[in-house]
Amino acid sequence: QERDEHGRRGNEERKPRHPSEQEQRRDRSGDRDRHRDHSERRKNPGARGHERDTQTLREQQAERELHNERRRERRQGSTEHNPELRPPEAKPKEKAAANKEKPSFELSGALLEDTNTFRGVVIKYSEPPEARVPKTRWRLYPFKNDEFLPVMYIHRQSAYLLGRHRRIADIPIDHPSCSKQHAVFQYRLVEYTRADGTVGRRVRPYIIDLGSGNGTFLNNQRIEPQRYYELKEKDVLKFGFSSREYVLLHESSDKSEANAKDDDEDEEKEEESDS
Repeated sequence: QERDEHGRRGNEERKPRHPSEQEQRRDRSGDRDRHRDHSERRKNPGARGHERDTQTLREQQAERELHNERRRERRQGSTEHNPELRPPEAKPKEKAAANKEKPSFELSGALLEDTNTFRGVVIKYSEPPEARVPKTRWRLYPFKNDEFLPVMYIHRQSAYLLGRHRRIADIPIDHPSCSKQHAVFQYRLVEYTRADGTVGRRVRPYIIDLGSGNGTFLNNQRIEPQRYYELKEKDVLKFGFSSREYVLLHESSDKSEANAKDDDEDEEKEEESDS
């Protein structure tokens, strides 16, 4: 019995030693890890700083996004719940005044810039739906003080922009009294009444002034801006204070009237078949 008790005591005394040895090993391994981390920090001190900067930048971006989101929510909520911030309703007097104002069918600057820009320049003019390329070969014969200038062939496209801005003008007008975008020579498909009373369609030339400062003149008469004027053979155009005159003719002008009528009928048939 004494031996058994002595053996039990020995076992009991030995048991506490194992945890202490394990704790010592853990402490040693922990010291090694700390020493390793400390040595790594000494070797690469910038990496931890870079991580801190990256984390700080992310936090700042998140704060900004949250702040912007809250501002948007406040704006929406303020307009919905606060009637004072809503646009006031038009009173009867204001409605009457608004009705008296003439409507403007021109495009606004932002819309015009998005839809009608050519070579980086905003064009003041947009072609109408009835724009067509003519079959008749129209020409402009320019004269300057009875001096004959080169002929301009104006039948290859549906519209020609005239103005001082050479970057966008189809027909440049260099006189200082002319505007950068002065006028437009436009072909349009229009209806007309035949001799037998039936209605037909044909392409005719028109001129429209784009609100120029010194005006456009048709047969020495100044035309109204932003309005189409039908042109006829042998009409004379002038722009601003320029002394140049432009006479409108076509390839059949020197032929008989019968040939000219045949050309008009052929043009009409072609346009009806296209439509």
